[in-house]
Amino acid sequence: MSSVTTHPSLSLVSTSHAPAAVGPYTQAVRVGDLLFCSGSLGLDPFTGKLVEGGVEAQARQALKNMKAVIEAGGSEVGKVVKTTVFLQSMDDFKPVNAIYAEFFGEHKPARSAVQVARLPLDALFEIEAIVSDFRGNSRSQDES
Repeated sequence: MSSVTTHPSLSLVSTSHAPAAVGPYTQAVRVGDLLFCSGSLGLDPFTGKLVEGGVEAQARQALKNMKAVIEAGGSEVGKVVKTTVFLQSMDDFKPVNAIYAEFFGEHKPARSAVQVARLPLDALFEIEAIVSDFRGNSRSQDES
């Protein structure tokens, strides 16, 4: 079996302010002006256990964890381009949507939300994100 090494064009991102990866992956990878964040669960970064309080508490903690990873990657939540939300039950969409809207405020990234059969550690909520750190012209296509 050959050993694969990380290409120099990629930077692995890790922070102790978010839970450690629970498998053979990293919290995020930066390539160029993009940061690809792995899925964040509602884990307490210090205990490594899912927070109590149901889907609402897990969603809040997962978003907090994702924010810590984004900031460790040198970006900010206002530069999130796309998220994918994974729900154990689509019945939780409405309360999760309210928490998501509160977290992002006026910023509205593109998003997909799907119900899955099962999440790691039997979590109720998971979120992943793609974040931009582009520092060039910020005009939208409609403004040009």
